Amino acid sequence: MYCLARALRRVAGPVRGQQRLQRLGSGPCPPRGAGAWGWGVGLGLALGVKVAAGCEQEGAPRREAAGEVKPPPPRGFARAIESSRDLLQRIKDEVGAPGIVIGVSVDGKEVWSEGLGYADVENRVICKPETIMRIASISKCLTMMAVAKLWEEGKLDLDAPVQKYVPEFPEKEYEGEKVTITTRLLVSHLSGIRHYEKDITKVKEQKEKANKALKLIQDVKKSNQEKELKEKEDKDTEKNHFAKAKSEQDGEAKGRNLKPVKKTKEFEHEEYYLKEKFENVIDSLKLFKNDPLFFKPGSQFLYSTYGFTLLSAVVERASGCKFTDYMLKMFHDLNMLATVLDDNESMIYNRARCYVCNKKGRLVNAPYVDNSYKWAGGGFLSSAGDLLKFGNALLYSYQVGQFKNSANKLLPGYLKPDTITMMWTPVPNTEASWDKDGKYAMGWVVVEKQQEYGFCRQQRHYISHTGGAVGASSVLLILPEELDSEVINSGLVTPPRGVVVNIICNMQSVSLNSTALKIAKEFDKDKLA
Repeated sequence: MYCLARALRRVAGPVRGQQRLQRLGSGPCPPRGAGAWGWGVGLGLALGVKVAAGCEQEGAPRREAAGEVKPPPPRGFARAIESSRDLLQRIKDEVGAPGIVIGVSVDGKEVWSEGLGYADVENRVICKPETIMRIASISKCLTMMAVAKLWEEGKLDLDAPVQKYVPEFPEKEYEGEKVTITTRLLVSHLSGIRHYEKDITKVKEQKEKANKALKLIQDVKKSNQEKELKEKEDKDTEKNHFAKAKSEQDGEAKGRNLKPVKKTKEFEHEEYYLKEKFENVIDSLKLFKNDPLFFKPGSQFLYSTYGFTLLSAVVERASGCKFTDYMLKMFHDLNMLATVLDDNESMIYNRARCYVCNKKGRLVNAPYVDNSYKWAGGGFLSSAGDLLKFGNALLYSYQVGQFKNSANKLLPGYLKPDTITMMWTPVPNTEASWDKDGKYAMGWVVVEKQQEYGFCRQQRHYISHTGGAVGASSVLLILPEELDSEVINSGLVTPPRGVVVNIICNMQSVSLNSTALKIAKEFDKDKLA
């Protein structure tokens, strides 16, 4: 007691006698100032609470948004966590995002989850790992999991016309020729069904510009390779050619699907802000089912959320139950208990508010929308932890077949390894709107391992999907470990092996894919150290 009293006198100022020490916490609140702060420290000392460094005085700077003391980082990943937190904070500050939540797992174990900023700015509710936000188009990955499961069970034929399951969707023609839309085309955005833009002329113009820009990039790449092989070429001419092509490329790239300008235009479409509540997925088909196709199915790529709305109807009929019920059952099987429908009426604990920037650049509440017309393509809410579970379930399914000689008896994955391999194989005629190195596969974008030159950039194999919705941005990225037979046959390791990164943000138009990749590589580096 004597030591405690000395500590109180030293920190809180004069303490008059033993009687006042005994009355700590039982009397009226003391006045503000050093004495008041000292009472809090005294109580903390009495209870055995350690005071965090940097909080020794009332005027000291506090941690953002809450003043909470963060737990020590897991051993082995302290460097990666600190550098990644700094990167994420810089991104948050640059775009003015109110809140961001991140989750990272290494070899199936969650090693870092944290919230930065506010889930609710008006009520000063901070972001935390349990915060639930709109995941936007990551919903497509969840829907693809359901499609793959039904296909494995023999309930869904990927190559059958969609009318086999959804006769309400009319048969289509393109330029007078009858064409077929299949589930396989839907999951890779090759169906020809429109996105939010109704004007086919505008879409074709954008596609032509994108194709021209892509050709310019390929020409520049080819010229660089020729320069390496043919030393006799005039270097000045080669340099001028490259500069000209690059200049043209930059000019044309504004019309490409992968630029922020395109995303901004997307948010200008009225259908993005629908307020109508649809009772079922069949009913939501009326928005686009009678519209003409933009191209012959299978011939071109056009990212289409409405294609996934049709896909939800296919899942509903193939499964024999409501699409939303089937998805919620799947989430239960995957132990994703925080993943739910983005239903405005439901009471969803830890749900963040959504924000946008107005024309003056000020943060405002996002407008009211009802996402019941696009559950499959952008209508789910989730947490960072749940999406890590989802990513690891996929990674485990992908790798478990390689661990046949493991000393431990491994359970089967939610999906078969061959199914995941099919899902993560790039599909011809596709492109990636958020990653120029990737191609769209089945519900995912895949970047394949590649290295063109010695001691130069080495491209790792990874899988990702981003999302953009009213008042929300997101990314889920999976970086599988490059396994070798010695590691697999040692019996000392089990799947999943690799890094999974998820970032969700409660403001729209925030590009997060490259940030997620950088963070994944930071943790992969510490893992190998």
